[in-house]
Amino acid sequence: MLWSVHGDGRRVRDGELVGARERLSWPLMAGFGAQHVAAMISATIFVPAAVGLPPTTTLLFSGIGTIVFLVVTRNRVPGYLGSSFAFMAPLAAAKQHGIAAQLGAVLVAGGILIVFGIAVKALGVRLLESVLPPVVTGGLVLLIGLSMAPYAARPFQVQPGIGAVTVGAILLCIVLSRGLLARLSVLVGVGAGWVVAIATGRIESAKIDALIDAPWFGLPEFHAPELLPSVMVLSVPVVLVLVAEVVAHVKAIATSSGQDLDPSIGDALIANGISTALAGASGGTGTTAYPANTGLMIGTRVLSTAACALAAVCAIVLAFVPKVTALVDTMPPGVVGGLGIGLFGLLGMVGVRIWAQSKVDLTNPVTIMIAGAAVIAGVGDLTISIWGLELHGVAWGSLVIVVVHPVVRRLRARRDNQGPKIT
Repeated sequence: MLWSVHGDGRRVRDGELVGARERLSWPLMAGFGAQHVAAMISATIFVPAAVGLPPTTTLLFSGIGTIVFLVVTRNRVPGYLGSSFAFMAPLAAAKQHGIAAQLGAVLVAGGILIVFGIAVKALGVRLLESVLPPVVTGGLVLLIGLSMAPYAARPFQVQPGIGAVTVGAILLCIVLSRGLLARLSVLVGVGAGWVVAIATGRIESAKIDALIDAPWFGLPEFHAPELLPSVMVLSVPVVLVLVAEVVAHVKAIATSSGQDLDPSIGDALIANGISTALAGASGGTGTTAYPANTGLMIGTRVLSTAACALAAVCAIVLAFVPKVTALVDTMPPGVVGGLGIGLFGLLGMVGVRIWAQSKVDLTNPVTIMIAGAAVIAGVGDLTISIWGLELHGVAWGSLVIVVVHPVVRRLRARRDNQGPKIT
């Protein structure tokens, strides 16, 4: 069997962890799967819409990619793959070349990520320990979580009242209830915020009209890629961000579950590469492990891959139902912002937890300087163009942590070793 039943399948004690290969009763797992859908679907649709790609196709390959991820990681690493924000800048820059050229960039990024994942898998944990020690992985997790802050704060500011209702409902469920209601708090929060928005007339009339006019059934829009060197090069920096996001996700899950998942990082990178390549070959944007879904699993302590699989199946079905995707488009900005504020911070704090558990020396000026600069670059969305190539905050922050930190640390160690010895 893929999953063993946790306890009696109906009740979970406070603070108890439901592991990756465990599940509760299927009706309850459907509820947890619905939470994953609520956490990912708005952003998954937003990214392709912003760069001119078909949203339903991206949604379809988001579900397919998640199933690929669960299969390739052998059901050991829970996760949901949604469309990556890292692709927005290069795909927007390539928009003038047409959809086929955009997809070529996505396909190339997926191929590079597969090769990198194979290298990590072949060289093993020693490569990870040398390139990604705890000080680096903790910084990456913190960076990825906090870099999502603007995507929570901006929609929250549009409808602060509805955002407060969403966050408040989630907190009340966690604080005042026990057991499953607390673990399904995100679903309750989304429902409460949405109902308040409907009752107060805060949903745009144009979106309601689009919902009414949308058909119940429709095929996703497929396109073939075209490999243009001038466009393909735009996807290369994105690979660094994807690597950082996947590693941060696996490390966060490992820290929360108490398991050593380092041997699965290579598989996770390969799976995300396959998912991205499939999307690029057919009409979707590149995928990544979603911080919102990672934060959801950490907050609810339900790491079951069964919930992720159900969410993936739901996404695949919804890709053929334009009426439902139009309904998702009516999700109020306040609800999206409230969810982000409730979930992205959780992921960031797991990075601090990795530092604490690994006893990283935060009094070391090199560590705090580099980590602080990386986080500021990510949170501030530092954007600089080099030779016409636009890199955003997560890319710069990841470069600082993964590349600059070990270089500076070795220079400092060399200085200390060459200095006069005091006896």
